[in-house]
Amino acid sequence: MKLYKNLLVDFEEMSLGYSAMGIIASSCLGSVAAMLILMNGHSFLDMFQLFIVVVACMGFNTVILAQFKSKVVFNALLLSLAISTTFILINIF
Repeated sequence: MKLYKNLLVDFEEMSLGYSAMGIIASSCLGSVAAMLILMNGHSFLDMFQLFIVVVACMGFNTVILAQFKSKVVFNALLLSLAISTTFILINIF
């Protein structure tokens, strides 16, 4: 919890720069996850996984464009990165 609070304080101090880097990171990880999901096939389960990844990444972009508070943006970034990483790990093996 201490790490989370330290990262949040740092994010709040430089939110504009971290938001820009977050968009790049979220989009890149989301696109890798989407590529791996589509490489596995086009079944309903694959399309549902793709839907979850796209919603997470687009949700983060929406939170930034809507200019929510820094804590909400930071939490959305963590959620987007976690979802993309999870689906990358699921589909890579």
